[in-house]
Amino acid sequence: MTSTAGRPGRVAKLPPRERVLDAAEELFLSEGIRRVGVQAIADKAETTKMAIYRHFDTKDALVAEWLRIVAAEYQAAFDRVEAKHPGRPGEQILALARFIAEGLPAVSHRGCPFINSLAELPDRAHPARQVIERHKALQTRRLVGMCAGAGLPDPEQTAAEITFVLEGAQVSTQNGSVDRTGDRLMRIVEAILARHHSPAGASRATAN
Repeated sequence: MTSTAGRPGRVAKLPPRERVLDAAEELFLSEGIRRVGVQAIADKAETTKMAIYRHFDTKDALVAEWLRIVAAEYQAAFDRVEAKHPGRPGEQILALARFIAEGLPAVSHRGCPFINSLAELPDRAHPARQVIERHKALQTRRLVGMCAGAGLPDPEQTAAEITFVLEGAQVSTQNGSVDRTGDRLMRIVEAILARHHSPAGASRATAN
């Protein structure tokens, strides 16, 4: 999604559907999904509830579409690191960790949109929750593929360790329990890759 800087002038230039999504994102991130009604979104988007329902059948459909866009932005980060470091999956993993680390300051203010949304959407059948679960499954598959391409033993286990670090860093940043989360995240991921690349790590994997 685009930045909220210079919002009044920029909003007027957006197509109606994008204006609604832009307004919904700002409100969902700052106030939460449940607290934000369709009328508030209409007011922020400078449109009407009727206009919103022309693009989205329900508020749930709007929430799901917003999260699809957020998920696509994360998947685009995978695409970028693969394009920037072709044939070097180890560098891709580090670049992906760096992408998360650099985004942590925003998380400290608004929180991770996926974590926040899951907390508000306990129903596993909710369309927005299904978007998140599909996104996380694809993210895991791509990370496992990077680990396998890097020649790391037990790619699924290594990907799980890295995922725990990346997602744990976001939670810790959001609740303020750990300082310098970006630096610590990078050091831990580097240590995971180094450990699995070491002869001792390879021997343990073979023994298991």
